Amino acid sequence: MTALPLEQPRAHPAASPAGRRRVLLAPITVTPSKPLTPSHLKGLLWTDVMYRATRQLADVTYRYSHTTYHPTEQTLGFWEFLDRTHGDTDYTDLAEDGIGELYVDFRAAPRASAHALRPYAEAVEHGWVHPAGTRVLRLWTEHYAALGLHDPGLLRHQPPGLTLDAALNRLAGLGMCLDQRDVGGPVYLDLTRFGLPLRQLVTADGRANYLACALRELLPMAPDFDEVVLLYDSELDPDYQQLSRVLTALGPSVRRVSLGRVPIDGQIRSARQGGWRDVHAGALLRAVRDEHDPAAVHLGMRLYFIAMLGPGRQQSFRADLLHQSIRRAGQLLASARHDAPRPLDEHLARHRKDHLYVDPYRLASGLLGKRRAAPASDLLTTVFS
Repeated sequence: MTALPLEQPRAHPAASPAGRRRVLLAPITVTPSKPLTPSHLKGLLWTDVMYRATRQLADVTYRYSHTTYHPTEQTLGFWEFLDRTHGDTDYTDLAEDGIGELYVDFRAAPRASAHALRPYAEAVEHGWVHPAGTRVLRLWTEHYAALGLHDPGLLRHQPPGLTLDAALNRLAGLGMCLDQRDVGGPVYLDLTRFGLPLRQLVTADGRANYLACALRELLPMAPDFDEVVLLYDSELDPDYQQLSRVLTALGPSVRRVSLGRVPIDGQIRSARQGGWRDVHAGALLRAVRDEHDPAAVHLGMRLYFIAMLGPGRQQSFRADLLHQSIRRAGQLLASARHDAPRPLDEHLARHRKDHLYVDPYRLASGLLGKRRAAPASDLLTTVFS
C-alpha cells in the first residue's frame, strides 16, 4: 500500500449570523470504485440544487466525506482484492469503467478475512487512499466541473469527528447500543423501544458497516444544526429511519429525502453488476458537450434528472429525453428575464413546506410547461448553472 497525498481539510464554517438558521445537508456517498451511473447522477444533481437553493435562505453545511466511508468492507475489500490479484498496477491512466470492471470481479469473488482488511482499515484512518480510488476521484472532479456541481471535497481528507469506539460509547450513553464484544459478539444499534428492529453496526470480527460510519460522522455534528437533511437511495430507507431516530434525539429536526434509482431499459441494476455501458457520466458528457454550451448542459441535466425523472423509479433512462431537456434548457436561458417580479429568496421560499431546505423537484418542475413565465436569470445562474 502506497500513501498518496490528499488535500488538507478545511476549517469548520464560522457561526451563522444572528437569526439565520443552520442546515446540515448529508447525502449518501458514492463508493469511488466505478463510473457514475444515472442513479448516481440523479442523487448528485438533486443534492446540488438543494444546496445552492437552500443556502440563499439559510447557512448550509454540505457534508460529503469519502474519508468517512472508506472503512466499510465494500471499499476496503475492493482495495485488498486489487492488491492481491493485480499487484502494483499503475492506475494513473486507467478509465473509470475499467476500474469498474475490476469492481464487478471483486463483488463476484469470495470475501477477504477481517485479518486481511485490518491493515487497510488502519491506513485509511490516517488519510491513505488506494491509487485506484484516487484515480476515480480525480476523474469525478472533472465530471463535477463539467456538470457545474459544487465539489464538497472529493480529494480532501475529511475524517469523522468520532472514532468507532467513541461513537459506540455515545450511543450507549443514549441507551441505543447493544454491545456484545466482551463475549465475542457483534454490536447493534438498539432502537427497539421505538418499535424499530436491532440493526448490526459492527460484526463479531470487527467490521463496521456504512451505518456505523455515518454515526461516527453525524453524531458530533448534528447538535449544531437546526435541521439535518439526509438524502439517500430509497432501498436504504430502513437504515435511514434508524439514523433519523438517533439524530432526532440530539435536538435537530431531521428530514429524510429518499430517491429511487434510475432503471436502464426497464430494469434496476446495482453498479456491482456493471451494465453502465454508454450511460455513465463520462459517456453522457462526451455525447452532449460538442452540441450544447456548458450552461445549457448544466441546466438541462438538472431538468432531466430532477424534474423529468422525479423522486421515484418509474421511468427508465432515455438519452433522447436528456437531449430534449438540454435543448429546452437553451431556450430557457435565452428567454430568461433580468427583471424578476420578486427577489430570488422570496421565489425560493415558495418551494419549502414545513422544512428549511428548498425542494429541488418543486423548484425544477416550476421551470417546465409551455405556459410558464420566462424564468428569472438570477435563479438559473445561482441555482441551476
